[in-house]
Amino acid sequence: QVQLVESGGGLVQPGGSLRLSCSVSGFSLDDYGIGWFRQAPGKEREGVSYSRGRNTTYYADSVKRRFTITRDNDKNMAYLQMNSLRHEDTAVYYCAARFRASDSWVRVAEYDYWGQGTQVTVSS
Repeated sequence: QVQLVESGGGLVQPGGSLRLSCSVSGFSLDDYGIGWFRQAPGKEREGVSYSRGRNTTYYADSVKRRFTITRDNDKNMAYLQMNSLRHEDTAVYYCAARFRASDSWVRVAEYDYWGQGTQVTVSS
């Protein structure tokens, strides 16, 4: 059974940090790219970061130098370290996996599997 489960969300003050985790089961992360997306109320789901293999990572401009994506293929886990959080980072965060490799990592339709999401709220 394919499953992606996010964890690590919560309430954090501006400037704070959170680390999201994505636990993958039912397939090997070795063969898939992992994306992190987020969706704020009233907005479309947007790509935050992406990782494939050892050397391919992408970030949305809005999170560059603040967020870091990592993965542990041995544990079938992916992570999103989020630092210097801002009010505008508030959203539900999703991890997603795709088998096909392409340049369009931000396209929601490219992904085969999705987690249920975890809420991140940045507020003082």
